[in-house]
Amino acid sequence: MKISVIGCGYLGAVHAACMAELGHEVIGVDVDQEKVDLLAAGRAPFHEPDFDDLLARGVASGRLSFTTDFAQVADATVHFIGVGTPQRADGRGADMRYVESAVDSLLPHLADQAVVVGKSTVPVGTADSLEPLVTGAGGILIWNPEFLRESFAVQDTLRPDRLVYGLSKDSDRAEQALAVLDEVYADIIEAGTPRLIMDFPTAELVKVSANSFLAMKISFINAMAEICDATGADVTKLAEAIGLDDRIGRKFLRAGIGYGGGCLPKDTLAFQARTEELGLNSLDFLTDVNAINERRRQRVVDLAVDELGGDVTGRRIAILGAAFKPNTDDTRESPALDIARRLEKLGADVVITDPAAGPVLAARDSAAPIAADAHEAVKDSAITLLLTEWDEFKSLDPATLNPAQKIIIDGRNAIDPTTWKQAGWTYYGMGRS
Repeated sequence: MKISVIGCGYLGAVHAACMAELGHEVIGVDVDQEKVDLLAAGRAPFHEPDFDDLLARGVASGRLSFTTDFAQVADATVHFIGVGTPQRADGRGADMRYVESAVDSLLPHLADQAVVVGKSTVPVGTADSLEPLVTGAGGILIWNPEFLRESFAVQDTLRPDRLVYGLSKDSDRAEQALAVLDEVYADIIEAGTPRLIMDFPTAELVKVSANSFLAMKISFINAMAEICDATGADVTKLAEAIGLDDRIGRKFLRAGIGYGGGCLPKDTLAFQARTEELGLNSLDFLTDVNAINERRRQRVVDLAVDELGGDVTGRRIAILGAAFKPNTDDTRESPALDIARRLEKLGADVVITDPAAGPVLAARDSAAPIAADAHEAVKDSAITLLLTEWDEFKSLDPATLNPAQKIIIDGRNAIDPTTWKQAGWTYYGMGRS
């Protein structure tokens, strides 16, 4: 089947490559010529495990191509809309300009009965507002939210834990769109992936509801970490104990410096803003969820300042990690970078290292204080902060490091306190000593 994917960021580029891997003929469309040129050459513009090989294989096979010209997708049967919906500059809501622009650019080239598949994370009600435009151009709309985790995006696309279809109220259009999307995902469905069918607004709510729940779960365990710090309890043991309750589960019960990235921060804010537009206060609790998340960053700053005698001016501070999570170079809403900036504002001499995000930051700013590796960053440092749990940081031998002072704040509870203490380090964790 011939497919187009509009928008070639993390979501769109991975989706395009995965659809080609499933045997479809795919054209990715993006307005960024530099990005299109990189992708067309089989080179990934961002770091994502397994994506490089998948992209190169798709391009080499001839099944995967990229363009800035919407006219080239006029004969496609299916069009996925995968552009970003960032937070609006004037408030908490989602900026829908990119979705609107993608649809406006696509419609003049839409073949009769072509299926337009919404994958972008949007405010509830978006599909209902877009459907008349799509049907007016002869197409059919279906909403199919994505549930990708960065650093697991390929796996989550090819072997997702569920497929969600939001269908039109018009039964004929719904039936036709359902059949086409089932054909697109035939291999995935055959592998046993659950397929859930619902209406437009429910499908839109699934993604933002899931992200809000995950944010709430992360902030809950971080609130418990605050209590553990005050009482001498150990949040890692607490999380293990409550996580064994299958009603709760272990995932996302890891205390640390909070969530970041391109989804949870903006999606929780946008979801709350949308409910307020609907005249509801149902999600007021998300204000507290985000406040807890913000406090975790300041907690690390306060720990570092206190440990260095109340003044960090001119003190060298090693930051291990810049990406918002390991195995990605994405620094959007990165807690690690936010902490680094706060310490810089206090006068600290901050040095950052990150195996993927480090080179990206250095390319943006040649004067950025980026070290090649952890050993270089930690050398002569007054304090070390582990803020992104890359495997190479978790496996460090503390005896091989040469700081001015052996003090580490483990912002992700990622390393073994005993090992570091035995090597002569003063160790601070999040909700554990």
